[in-house]
Amino acid sequence: MAQQRSTAAHQRTQTAWFFLTPMLAALLFIAAWPLLRTVAFSFTDAYLSDLSTWKFVGITNYSYLFEDPLWWRAVGNTLLFTFISVSLETALGMVIALTLDTHLPGRGLLRAAVLIPWAIPTVVSAKMWAWMLHDLYGVVNFLLLSVGLIDRPWAWLADPSLSMAAIIMVDVWKATPFMALLILAALQALLLEIYEAARVDGIHPVKVFLHVTLPLIRPALLVAVIFRGLDALRVFDIIYVLTGNNENIATMSVYARQQLVDFQDIGFGSAAATSLFVIVAIMAMIVITLGRVNISLGGGER
Repeated sequence: MAQQRSTAAHQRTQTAWFFLTPMLAALLFIAAWPLLRTVAFSFTDAYLSDLSTWKFVGITNYSYLFEDPLWWRAVGNTLLFTFISVSLETALGMVIALTLDTHLPGRGLLRAAVLIPWAIPTVVSAKMWAWMLHDLYGVVNFLLLSVGLIDRPWAWLADPSLSMAAIIMVDVWKATPFMALLILAALQALLLEIYEAARVDGIHPVKVFLHVTLPLIRPALLVAVIFRGLDALRVFDIIYVLTGNNENIATMSVYARQQLVDFQDIGFGSAAATSLFVIVAIMAMIVITLGRVNISLGGGER
């Protein structure tokens, strides 16, 4: 019996590698080579205007980068944006998923409607919100003035004290359906018998959610948080469309793009892009490690 299980496990491993090999080869060609080239350029003084004449400068670009206060401001903006937006999207996605998991009339239509913000291209939704948040012609200020919540139009995207909150709001509107979809898929995979037993025992629904539902969907929730966290750490399009190169709220991706494209400094911009990659990788490993520890303590790991 043990030999049969070992043989079956070996066959499953071979099958897994059979399906993974084409994907790994594609990633090696599409992602690994540009990444290695970017890392290599980060140790040079290459400029886009003349890539034929460059020389090796060691870690000089990284020294200048880590001494630049604008870079550290971009790092702080990125981490702040990621933490707040992903937290709100997870909480709201959970509420929406729990609502859509109930037997409501027109549940299918509601599920399709919820996905509309996520289906809209990011650049289109960001441009739409840019008009809605316009200080003179935007509908957001019009509605707030109409109900008396503000006494004058707010410059949502020009005021440094408001721009980050506005960007987070747009991102939450855009990405919450993604979180809700993944959490809803995990909820629908749960066995109904568990909830029927809890109902018979008279357990309060809040306790059922905290001690039954949440531990069971924790692996799927972790995957959703990792995906959204990685996406938020490298955010570029929403912020660039809404505010351009505003250094007060620029993220690491916006900073790297400015160095690479606007200033055409391939070496320094590659150092910024490489640092962004390292930070994203470290954050991903931390989240995955913490998630595995929590699952193991909760008895969910097999």
